Amino acid sequence: MKNNLQKIVLTELLFLATIQISCSQNNFHQEIEPVNYVNPYIGNISHLLVPTYPTIHLPNAMLRIYPERADLTADQLHGLPMTVTSHRGASAFNLSPIQVNNSNLSPVLDYSYDLEEITPYCYNVFLDEMNIAVKFAPSYQAAVYSFVYEDKGDDNSLIINSRNGYVAAEANTIEGCQHLDDKTTIYFFAELDNIPHRINKVDGKKGNRADGENAALILNFGARDTISIRYGISFISVEQSKQNLAREIHTYDVNNVALAGRKIWNETLDKIQIKGGTEDQKIVFYTSLYRTYERMINISEDGQYFSAFDGQVHNDQGIPFYTDDWIWDTYRATHPLRILIEPEKEQNMIRSFIRMAEQSPKQWMPTFPEVTGDSHRMNGNHAVATIWDAYCKGLTDFDLEQAYISCKGAITEKSLLPWTKTSLTELDLFYQQKGYFPALNENEPETCTQVHGYEKRQSISVILGNSYDNWCLAQIAKTLGYEDEYAQFMKMAYSYRNVYNKETGFFHPRHIDGNFIEPFDYRFSGGQGARAYYGENNGWIYRWDVQHNPADLIDLMGGRMNFIKNLNQTFREPIGKAKFEFYSTLPDHTGNVGQFSMANEPCLHIPYLYNYAGQPWMTQKRIRTLLNQWFRNDLMGMPGDEDGGGMTAFVVFSAMGFYPVTPGLPIYNIGSPLFENIKIDLGNDNFFEIMAINASDKNKYIQSAALNGKPWNKPWFSHHDIKNGGKLELIMSDKASMEWGTGEKDVPPSAEPLIK
Repeated sequence: MKNNLQKIVLTELLFLATIQISCSQNNFHQEIEPVNYVNPYIGNISHLLVPTYPTIHLPNAMLRIYPERADLTADQLHGLPMTVTSHRGASAFNLSPIQVNNSNLSPVLDYSYDLEEITPYCYNVFLDEMNIAVKFAPSYQAAVYSFVYEDKGDDNSLIINSRNGYVAAEANTIEGCQHLDDKTTIYFFAELDNIPHRINKVDGKKGNRADGENAALILNFGARDTISIRYGISFISVEQSKQNLAREIHTYDVNNVALAGRKIWNETLDKIQIKGGTEDQKIVFYTSLYRTYERMINISEDGQYFSAFDGQVHNDQGIPFYTDDWIWDTYRATHPLRILIEPEKEQNMIRSFIRMAEQSPKQWMPTFPEVTGDSHRMNGNHAVATIWDAYCKGLTDFDLEQAYISCKGAITEKSLLPWTKTSLTELDLFYQQKGYFPALNENEPETCTQVHGYEKRQSISVILGNSYDNWCLAQIAKTLGYEDEYAQFMKMAYSYRNVYNKETGFFHPRHIDGNFIEPFDYRFSGGQGARAYYGENNGWIYRWDVQHNPADLIDLMGGRMNFIKNLNQTFREPIGKAKFEFYSTLPDHTGNVGQFSMANEPCLHIPYLYNYAGQPWMTQKRIRTLLNQWFRNDLMGMPGDEDGGGMTAFVVFSAMGFYPVTPGLPIYNIGSPLFENIKIDLGNDNFFEIMAINASDKNKYIQSAALNGKPWNKPWFSHHDIKNGGKLELIMSDKASMEWGTGEKDVPPSAEPLIK
C-alpha cells in the first residue's frame, strides 16, 4: 500500500506552473476556503511558558519548519531552518542568505525582519536590513526556498550549516548530515538553480566540504539577484534524501509548491465543515484543527524507515511508520479525533507503536516516541489507552495480542516513576503489594536513588494515571480471554480509592507508614509544580483525574450534590497567593478559573463531568465560557502549552459539541456546539452531522435533542451510533433546561464495578 499523501504528482505541478501566486492566502481565491481561516500566529506569545509555534508543513509530514525565535516578540530570526526534527525542537541545518565581501562569518546569521506572512503551506519574510526577500514552501519530505537580493551587488551568497555533521558542495548540488544523537542522523540533498561562482568555508579557508560542529559553507553567486534551492531530507541516507526530492518537487518555483500544499490543506481541513458562528470562532476552530496535524509524522521513505528504537532501517511492508508523539498530551483528544476523521492514519500510528515496542530492548510500549527514540517524559503509559480506544471503536486491523504484551510489560515490569525508564524499584513493588505509591513528608530526604531529581515521585498522579492505564489493559485482557489477568488489572484500576481522603474529599498522598501526609495544602504542597505529589498541576486538578470512573468518584464524594458542590468550587476557589507567587510554584497551571487550569491536559475533561451528576446545562455553560475566555483569535489566544495538538484537539471537539471524556469507552459527552451546523467526514461516504438549531453566543443551552431521527434525552452518545454516519439535532436556547439529560439513567457510562 503506497502512501498517497507523500506524493506531489509531477503533472499537477506542471499544470500549476502556469499559475503565479503569492503566499498571502487571500490572493489564491476570492471565495473563503478552510485554510483561509487558519491563523498560525494564534498563541505565538505565551502566557507564561512555551508559545505555540507557527509551523509550516503538510499534514503529518516529516519536513516541518517554523521561524527560529523565542516567540513573536523577538525582532530577529536565527537563520532560516531547513527542517525541525521534533515538536518544539531545534532545526536541523540552516540557511543564511547574505551579501558579503569578507570572510570569517558566523555559521548562522541573525536577521532583523519584516513583512512576514505565514500560512500552513508557505512562508514569506523580508530580511529588511539585508534587503533580501525570502519565500518557502514544503512538501512532505522536500521543500524549496527562494531568495531575492534587492540590493545590487556582486557578492550575493548563501551560507548552509549543519549543527553537528558535514556539508559538501559540488557544482549546483549540496549534501550533508546532522547527528542528532549516537543513533539518529538526518541527511539532506539540495539542488541550486545556478552553479556558485566560488565556495568557501565560513572561516575563510578554501574548500567545498566542512565537517564537525557548526560545519558551514559559503556559496557565492556573484551578481545573480535571485537564488533558489530545493532539497530533500531523510533519516536513512543522503541518497534517499536525493530520491525524496526527486519524487516530490520538480520545480524551483515556490508558488507552485505552495499552491499544491494549499490544495492538500483544504482537502484535509474540509473533513470537518462548519456553518454559523462568528468569523473569529471559525478561525480558532480551523487553526486548532490544523495544529492537530503537526504530529505524529510519517517517516516512511519509499517503503522503508529508520527506527531509533533499534538503530536500524526497516522495510515498512506497505504500512507507513509514524513517530513524534507525546502520548501523555495526545491520548486524551488528539488520537480520538483521528479515529473519527483519519482512521487509516490512526491505525497506522498504532501499528507504529507496536513496531517501536518490538524493536526496543525490553519490548515495552513507548510513552514519548520521537525520531530519536522514546524520551519517556511525564508519567503513565497511556499508549494502552490509545490502542484500546481505537480497538473498541472498530479500528481492529492490528495485532492486539502483541500490543497487549508490550503494554503489560510497560505497566507491570517498568517503573512508574516519572521521567525515568528503568525496571521496577522498591516504590513500584510497594505499590503492587500495598495498592498505593508511597510519598515522602515535606523535606524528608529521598530514599530511592532512581527517583528523578527534579520531577520527584509524583505519587498521586502516578496512582491515578496507572489506575486508568490498568483499566484499559483490563479491557484488552478481557477481549483476549485472559480472565485472571482481567481481574488482576481491574483491581489495580480501582487503586485510586486507596489514596482518597474521605475527610477532605481529595486524593491525598500517603506515607510508607500508611498515614496521609500532614500538614497538607492541596494548592501548594509538593514544591515546584507540586511534583512531589502531583505533576504540573495541584491537588484541585487531580481531584478529578479518574477518567475511567466518574460514577465511582461521585460515590466517593457522597453523591451527586456533593460532587457538584466540589466541582463548582474548583472553578471558584481563589488561587490563594499573589499571582507571581502562585505561578512561580505552578508555572504550568495557567488559564485559571479559580483552581481550574485551562492550560494543562489533565483539566480538559473536567467541565464535562457535570453530565455525570445530572447537570448537563452546567457542562454547556462551562464549555462555552472557557472557549470564549481562553481560545481566541489573537497572539495570546492559547492559555498554555499547546503541545502539538494535545490541547487544540479539545477545542475542535468542544466547538463541535462533544468530547471523549474516557478514551477506551466508545462514547462521547455532549457539550454545546459553537456552530449551527457541523458535518464530519468519517470516510467511505459516511458523515456525522450536528445541527444546533438557533445556536449563538447567547443560545448555548440544549432544550431537546434527537439522534438519528429519534428523541434523545441523554447528554452522551455512543461511537457506534455514528460510526456509519448519523445526525444529532439539538434545539438551543439562551436559558438552561433543568430537565434535558438530567435523569439518573441518562448519565454517561463509567467503568464496570469491581467484583470482589
